[in-house]
Amino acid sequence: MKPRKAAVVFIFITVMLDMLALGLIAPVLPKLILDFRGGDSVSAAYWLGWFGTIFALMQFFFSPVIGVLSDRFGRRPVILLSNLGLGLDYIVMALSPTIGWLFVGRIISGITASSIPTGMAYIADVVPKEKRASAFGLIGVAFGLGFILGPAIGGPLGDVSPRLPFWVAAGFSLTNWLYGYIFVPESLRLEHRKAFTLRRANPVGSLVLLRSHPELWKLATLQFLAYVSHEVFVIWALYAIYRFAWNQTMVGISLTVVGIFTAAISGGLTGRIVAWLGERRTLYIGQFFGAVGMVMAGIARSGTLYIASIPVISMWNISFPAAQGMMTHRVSEREQGELQGAIGSLRSIAFVIGPFLFSGIFAWFINPKHSFQLPGAPYYLAAALLFTAMIMATRLEQPQFTQATEKTIDGEEVVPQGGISPGISPIVDPKESI
Repeated sequence: MKPRKAAVVFIFITVMLDMLALGLIAPVLPKLILDFRGGDSVSAAYWLGWFGTIFALMQFFFSPVIGVLSDRFGRRPVILLSNLGLGLDYIVMALSPTIGWLFVGRIISGITASSIPTGMAYIADVVPKEKRASAFGLIGVAFGLGFILGPAIGGPLGDVSPRLPFWVAAGFSLTNWLYGYIFVPESLRLEHRKAFTLRRANPVGSLVLLRSHPELWKLATLQFLAYVSHEVFVIWALYAIYRFAWNQTMVGISLTVVGIFTAAISGGLTGRIVAWLGERRTLYIGQFFGAVGMVMAGIARSGTLYIASIPVISMWNISFPAAQGMMTHRVSEREQGELQGAIGSLRSIAFVIGPFLFSGIFAWFINPKHSFQLPGAPYYLAAALLFTAMIMATRLEQPQFTQATEKTIDGEEVVPQGGISPGISPIVDPKESI
């Protein structure tokens, strides 16, 4: 129990520091691009899309390689290399004299930003199947804490200098590398390691695993729609600057609010909701809230309403750990790294499509050359995709563990006398669930 808790704490700290570094630059990267483009919002929107697309392309090609390497050599070296690479990348971006150099930095970060998928495989190594959704939810707390502190610091620093947050982010990433080098244990046993093959490592071949089980493929499809929808946030800061004339501090405050609600919902609600409703219901309920929140963001006519959409959108966070948990139940222990690599490839395909799709739509609908303008159009599209994913999720099967169940006439599961419904853990404190 103690080694397992210590391992989860390590991943928690790793993800939190990574998100802290990312949160530091989130409020300032769009502004830096806007400055490089001479204040032209339409041009900056297109460039922002290209930045997101190149990052995703690198993730698409390298995520499966990194996932398979972690299955072969262990999680520790992969996580350490990622943290070191990200720290050096932030230094490159801090020194960038042109938008071209900033673009090169984004390529490097796309290659090296692998600690989170590998961290998810690390969690799968050390946490029992029935408790993984709660553990993944705790990692959501780390995301939230990173985004509480990162933008809150990065926004004011960005008003001092758009490059200063990159230097601070480099410091956090390199500190994370040093922490991992000194304290991280290896999670993958030698007998669970799997040989490296090009078939498993290539980005298309890695997706074959997702076709190995019908329910796994359904989950992959609806998660793909969710991943694409999530990329609407590439325009969050630029949209607020364009529509509400926010400065970097205000952008940072809004992202801090995102972090607060992400941490509160992931840490305080996810485990309890999964225990109460099961992973399948948690999945589609979270997607419903995400879709409603997107509509709210799109119709917002003031910064206050824009921020008011955050708590609703943040309820979407309960769906991601549920989906992760359901997917890990359907592969063997030896394939967890390969699964995370395949999910990473799937996510990267969505990330290739999403940034350019949403930033392009935003640029088109704010272009003064067009007679019809609708700045909220990207959010409306994201809402439509999430509603589609939600409908698909209602048709999934609840994962089965060890307890027997009875069926009602309409197919709903009923808890046997004295038993626990499959996929549902007793309600416990999220910290205790791991």
